[in-house]
Amino acid sequence: MTDSPIKTRREGAILEVTLDRPKANAIDLKTSVMMGDTFAAFRDDPDLRVAIITGGGEKFFCPGWDLKAASEGDAVDGNYGVGGFGGLQELRDMNKPVIAAVNGICCGGGLELALSADMILAADHATFALPEIRSGTVADAASVKLPKRIPYHIAMELLLTGRWFDAEEGKGWGLINEIVPGAALMDRAWELARLLASGPPLVYAAIKEIVRDAEDSKFQDAMNRITKRQLRSVDVLYASEDQLEGARAFAEKRDPVWKGK
Repeated sequence: MTDSPIKTRREGAILEVTLDRPKANAIDLKTSVMMGDTFAAFRDDPDLRVAIITGGGEKFFCPGWDLKAASEGDAVDGNYGVGGFGGLQELRDMNKPVIAAVNGICCGGGLELALSADMILAADHATFALPEIRSGTVADAASVKLPKRIPYHIAMELLLTGRWFDAEEGKGWGLINEIVPGAALMDRAWELARLLASGPPLVYAAIKEIVRDAEDSKFQDAMNRITKRQLRSVDVLYASEDQLEGARAFAEKRDPVWKGK
């Protein structure tokens, strides 16, 4: 549908998802449900390996919750869909890499959406904030995610003051992987996505599951679950054809051919 707020582009094993809701790419309940369905389908498609999330236009990535829709009846505690707000932050078992290509203003729930990706690329004109504090609400997902991505005291300052910061500052704190001229942002996102798509998908899945499992675990407990193959993706990797292919390719001094099985 040409008027859909979610546009997708598929090339080989890569899926580009564009949030395109003029004027600002704000997310209402219907859009959030659609985003969750889109990312769940990506997660479950064995032929897709990497996703890119970006915003339509050059001014806004996403400002978060659509306050106009809220004023017209969208409930703040309504049904956001299978992946929670924005389709990603609560989507279970997302064991594939996701790249956020932030093309402009990224604030509130939009920053929470970017934080749900594994890597963040930002246009050089992108700006960021968590302004919920100024309206007496809480950036709940960011309160969980941000202190895990940047130093605690900086995360708390941003959460408690709601101040804006630019891409250079975000990169300085480790929030952003790369800053790219706006006109080159999507080319760079696709370059990175193609690199990841050429890699071993079962290893990516194992890495992401190990990271999630270790978040609330003691170090040795997490290591024990890995070595005892109690994590599904690790067990699948060690029993896979790809595991043997990697060893053979190394011994034969050639590039491996990953099948994802």
